[in-house]
Amino acid sequence: MAARKKSGGRKYGKAASKRVESAMRRKKKGTLRSGRSGKKVTSRKQAIAIGLSEAREKGAKVPRKRGAKKTSGRKSSGRKRR
Repeated sequence: MAARKKSGGRKYGKAASKRVESAMRRKKKGTLRSGRSGKKVTSRKQAIAIGLSEAREKGAKVPRKRGAKKTSGRKSSGRKRR
């Protein structure tokens, strides 16, 4: 049986990795701040997201952001309300 080829290379580039690493260091140090509100970041996931966002801005190889799920409005029933 022939070995299957692995598709693609790295999902995230080295530059993106460096940005996330830097963001994590700033989080540990207590100097990482949220962009909009300016509050101190305490969440690990938030720190990673900020690092990836910075990498995206600088043009590093980072997959596209997943779009938010669309929520449909209230379904209307067949009858009218008074």
